[in-house]
Order: sequence, then C-alpha cells, then structure tokens
Amino acid sequence: MPARFHVDRRTLMLGAAAAACAPFAALRAGDSSTIPIGDMHAHLFFGISRQPASVRPLGKLLREGNATLVSWALVGDQPWIRPSPQGLRQRGSPKSGAATKWFKEELARARKHAADQKIKIATTPADLDLALKGEPHVVLSVEGASFLDDGIDGLKVAHEGGVRHIQLVHFVRNSIGDFQTEAPQHGGLTDFGRKVVEECNRLGILVDLAHATRPTVDHALAVAKAPLVWSHSSVTKNTRGGASKAQWLMRQLGLDQAKQIAAKGGVVGLWGLRSDVGATVESYGDRLIEMAGWLGDDHVGFGTDMNAIGNSPVSSYGDLRRVVRHLERKLTADRVRKIAIGNYARVLRQVMESAKA
Repeated sequence: MPARFHVDRRTLMLGAAAAACAPFAALRAGDSSTIPIGDMHAHLFFGISRQPASVRPLGKLLREGNATLVSWALVGDQPWIRPSPQGLRQRGSPKSGAATKWFKEELARARKHAADQKIKIATTPADLDLALKGEPHVVLSVEGASFLDDGIDGLKVAHEGGVRHIQLVHFVRNSIGDFQTEAPQHGGLTDFGRKVVEECNRLGILVDLAHATRPTVDHALAVAKAPLVWSHSSVTKNTRGGASKAQWLMRQLGLDQAKQIAAKGGVVGLWGLRSDVGATVESYGDRLIEMAGWLGDDHVGFGTDMNAIGNSPVSSYGDLRRVVRHLERKLTADRVRKIAIGNYARVLRQVMESAKA
C-alpha cells in the first residue's frame, strides 16, 4: 500500500454500503428500464426451491431484476399437500394447533432469512414509499390460512409478526371457505370466513382471493371494506365445465369476477405458468396487456408464483425485467409502472391506511 494512502472509518463504511447496493445501482444506471418490480406472489420455502440460503437466497433473487416489492408467500398448508397426476392435492388434515405451529416456524425462518440478507420487511406505507423509490422490501404473506382454524386471534399474531397479505384458501380444506380444486364444502365463504375478512380489514392485512371458488369470491367482495387482490393465475373469458379439466384451467378467474375485484379497487396478478401464458417473456407480457385491456391499467400486475412453477418463462426477476422492457416498447412509462409495481403498492397502502386501531 502506498505510504500516503489513508481511508478513514466513515469512508470505509460508505464504501461498504455502496458495494452492497451496487447490483441495484448498476442496473438503474446501465439499463434503459428503470422501473422497480413488484410481485404479488412468489416463494422461497416451497416448490423447486426449498433451501433458499444455498439455492436462491432472497437478496440475489431480488437483485436479478431490481425487484423491490415482492410478496413472499409462506405456504400455510404445506405439510398436508402432495403432488398428484392432477396437480397438488390435500393429503391429510392438520390436528389442533399443528397449522399454527407450522406457520410460526415458517414465519420465524422467513424473518431470519430476510434479516440475514439485509432485506427489509414492508409493514407500513413509509416502507412502500421506499420500495417505490428502489429500496428492496418483501411483503410477508401466507398462502392458505389454515392456522386460523385454531382461532381468529391468529390474525393478530400474524400482523405482529409482520404479515400484511393473507390468501384465505389454498389446497387444504379449512373453516374459512371453499377453494377451486376440490368439491365445495361450505357453499362459499363461511360465517367465520366473513369475520376473517373483517378482521383483516381492521388490522390492515390485504385479503387475497386466489384459489377461491366463485361463491367464496362473491361473499368476500360483499363483506370487504377495502380492496382485495387475486394474486396469481390468469383471467379467462371462457366458461369451462367438467371435473376432468386440467387443474390449471380450474385455477383461472372468470372475467366477470375479475371485473368485480377491479371495481372494488383490487388487482389481479398473472402467474408464469407456461401452459397458460406461453413460453416467452414476450407472450407473458402480451397476456398482461390483454388483461389490462379487459380490466384497466390500474387493476393488473405481476403474480409470478416464482419458485413454485417449473419451466416458467419468468423463473427469475431477470426474466421479469425483460418483461418490463417488452411492456415499455408497447406502453407508456406510466402504464408500465402501474403494472410493474404501482398497483400492488397502491392496494397495500389503501389497506394499511384504512386499518382501525
């Protein structure tokens, strides 16, 4: 080292901070696409990526495309579902207390991994502002609220743990409502399910209707006092009947109900399932443009289901960055920003701000 070379402590710390942020800064400076990415539905502890620390750590995953507001979905019924030739199906039911235990363990593991990766958890409108400015955040969410079978007080525990987004149903029967891939049991949302929606509104937790049956969606829309989302799958104009259809076709949302979600201020997310959206980032982007034409630019967004879907055209946030570039070639910057991140941030803000003490 030259004799006159000297770095004081403050300069060293600033340099280290700059290095930590370098992937985001470099992308913003060197890429014509500067809009941050939001994703209403992604996984780490599920599907093809069970060990995030060694396989796809959170920080690296976000840096691949400058994703700054990502819903990290913990799977609330994971121990009780298994693959089948028809797709994921229920295999067993949680005993009393088991789903709550599972949820708490997964939440603790998620929070630790986020802390290790130095990624902030979005819990307030101020956090959303930072995410919109390019500072990476995750929204802790739960896919399948089986833990609420142990009592609605679990919602307060979830909120205190940083959860701000809850999907009511998934692949395991619960006391909240019916889901798309099994025969209905409740006729829609139960009385308890209605209380869950009301309590989510009171606490400032976004309600997610993905996987819900038509009656469940209708009932939730009637009860909710704040916008709701359908975080992932796609919208179809077709009415397909019959129990033998592919599971992904069962998972689509009808256009009429998508419009009802939009009319309440909500957002519908598009997943990355190749059978549905095609094999390329361009086909995925074009499907989003089509959905925006049906529902309006304010009511569609990314809901990739990343790390739970194999062979997807959007299997990384680098891929999703390419989708943004494709959208920018076809839409104005304001329209792209809404779809890419603004709509998800808006509904989260509305729900958080409408919460009651």
